[in-house]
Amino acid sequence: MHRRRGAIVATALFVAALFGAGPVAAADWRAEFRELRFGITSAENESDTLARWDSFAQHMQRKLGVRVTVHRGSDYAAVVEALHSRRIEFARMGPAAYARAIQVMGDGIVPIARDMDMDGAVGYHSVIVVRADSPLRTIEDLRGKSLAFADPNSASGFQAPAYFLTQSGKAPASFFGRTGFAGNHETAVLAVTNRQFDAAATWWNNAQRSNVSRMEEKKMIEPGAVRVVWTSPMIPNSPWVMRRLPADLAKAYTDALLSLPAEAPEVWNRLVDGKMLKTVPAAAADYVDMVRMIEQNQRARRGS
Repeated sequence: MHRRRGAIVATALFVAALFGAGPVAAADWRAEFRELRFGITSAENESDTLARWDSFAQHMQRKLGVRVTVHRGSDYAAVVEALHSRRIEFARMGPAAYARAIQVMGDGIVPIARDMDMDGAVGYHSVIVVRADSPLRTIEDLRGKSLAFADPNSASGFQAPAYFLTQSGKAPASFFGRTGFAGNHETAVLAVTNRQFDAAATWWNNAQRSNVSRMEEKKMIEPGAVRVVWTSPMIPNSPWVMRRLPADLAKAYTDALLSLPAEAPEVWNRLVDGKMLKTVPAAAADYVDMVRMIEQNQRARRGS
């Protein structure tokens, strides 16, 4: 009995150390947090994004017993700033935005989970797409052409292609004739189909789940309107994160999030188009390479 009690105490101390609980954590967290705010980035158009997350907010509200609201950042950096300034408690953001948040918040931001796809993969890719009827077939064909990025804080929409292309001797500033930021992934692809840019960088999990396939399903583009001419090495899947919070709140939210796919599959499948299996625990160590990538890109942009 004493041994079991000691194990329970040790576990409690571990959770407190992980999430930074202080003396006030002994009281129920609901006394301090009457509302929990969740931030999402601007990867999709606003109406589509909020509709997809509404059922998530309702589910978490039922699980946690307080109001849960979803807030869409005007860009990726806005979500980082909202966490830093304590205007939201939780978020789901791309790995590059998370790496940027580490630079701003240090260990004040905590990764909780990342998604696993049906094949067991916990990463995705950046791809560069062109119109299906374009004569451009390879990345080399894009020399001197125009490329639309999504957002400067997007991993697949800017940071990964900028990094990996530079590593292969194709630094975007000198390799392409023109580059620009479209604002989000959907707008970047539309800039290609509307002939405003020759190519665009966007995200791609696999042939069944990508920004392109989602846009086809939403009838924003015709099926087969674009094709891939370049694919990056794997990038770690977008983390679900929180700012450092009382241990009991952190545990309640983490438990609810990790159990979501099994407890509310209809909510989960709406979020992931039915093409992700579940969430799995994530750690800061999963994103060390992404942090290095961001730092290298920053040095490159400063010319150092």
